[in-house]
Parts: sequence; C-alpha cells; structure tokens
Amino acid sequence: MVKKWLRESDYTVIFTGAGMSTESGLPDFRSSKQGMWNKKDPSKIASTRALNENVQEFISFYRERVLGVKEYKPHKGHFILADWEKKGTVKHIITQNVDGFHQQAGSKHVSELHGTLQKLHCQSCGKEYSSEEYIHQEYYCTCGGVLRPSIVLFGESLPEEAFHTAYEEAVKADLFIVLGSSLSVTPANQFPLIAKEHGAKLVIVNMEKTDFDRYADEVIHDRKIGELLVELNSNDSPE
Repeated sequence: MVKKWLRESDYTVIFTGAGMSTESGLPDFRSSKQGMWNKKDPSKIASTRALNENVQEFISFYRERVLGVKEYKPHKGHFILADWEKKGTVKHIITQNVDGFHQQAGSKHVSELHGTLQKLHCQSCGKEYSSEEYIHQEYYCTCGGVLRPSIVLFGESLPEEAFHTAYEEAVKADLFIVLGSSLSVTPANQFPLIAKEHGAKLVIVNMEKTDFDRYADEVIHDRKIGELLVELNSNDSPE
C-alpha cells in the first residue's frame, strides 16, 4: 500500500530519526544495547550547564562526535529521498538527526529539529563557523567566546524556524512517513499526530514498536530503511 500511496500523494512529508542514521554506521544515542547515553550522563555532558561549567569536557565530547560524523556518509536511502524531492515525490523532510546527511545527499528542503553537527556558533556573539574548527582544535571565537555545535542541548528549546516550518509541512501533508524514529522525544514526536489530525495517511517504519503505532495507517517493523526505500523506488507493482 505504501508504494501506491506514494504514487497518489500530492504532498508527502518524511520524518527521520536515529534509525535513518544508524544504517550509515552512526551510533544510536538511545538504543538499549549500544546507545551513547549508556556511557555518558547527558545532563552532565550535553547540556547548557556542561557548556558553562565543564567546558573542556563538553568540547572533548563534541569534538569526538564531530569527528565521528566525518567518518560516515549518507546511505542509499538518503539519496533516494533526495531524488524523490527532485522529482516532486517528496516535498519536505523533518529530521531529528544532527549529522547533515540529508543535505549531503542532495535534499534541499530539510527542517533540522535538533540542529546540526556540521556547523558551530559562538555561545557569546552567535557568529557561525564550520565544524572544521573543532577538527583543527580551534574552540574559541574571535570575540573570545566558546564555539559550540549548532545543536539543541538538553535544557534548550527547539530552533523556532525549524519548528514552525515542520509544523506547517505536517499540516499540509497528505502522506506522512516516519523513518527510523522511536517517537519517544517530545515535542518532535507530535508532528506525525499533527499530520494525522489534518487528514494525512500515517506510515511508521521503525525496527521496534513505537507508542504511536496505533495511530498509523501502516506500520513496518524489522526492515532496514535503505532496503525498503530501494523497494519503494522500484518499478514493480505496488505493495
């Protein structure tokens, strides 16, 4: 049915979570087995408090993350979504991921709800820098302020522009497809429901069950996203 809905949809919006990135090799922060938060306390290392009180530990942790992202690249699923955007099949991508892989694959219309590791900005004056600064161990702005990744830290609100754009896109969607999100993080997990409430068909693709499965018109578990998107991209008959 999903392939049929894709073909018939006038406004498809994609919502991606950690499962989209793990297929590129990136570790999942919240998985029960290998999640990074099993090793680190987020309130002590990925928060505004850490940035202000434990700046060296904060920088060390995020330099490791920036370097980690550079080791990986978009997978075939990212490129299929970018191609669908060019063809008009997909209108917008809302993502919880901070790796920037959608843009690297060629997607233009992306709302990054939790920011990006591909950019830094000064905590004091707001000046923007490339994440390359961290790679070269440059951690301070010309004004003297600390350079931090342009991501949402614990204790911060979602970026206003990305949030409003995501809301508007969810409202306009007639097909809303979740790819690789447990839908456990608020307020990001409200967008599938917003789309559903405004008449969209809701598809949830995730390795494990989510609390939102009961609202979906179609649920797909235990499937790799890249393989599923290749299948949906083929010219075979609809599922």
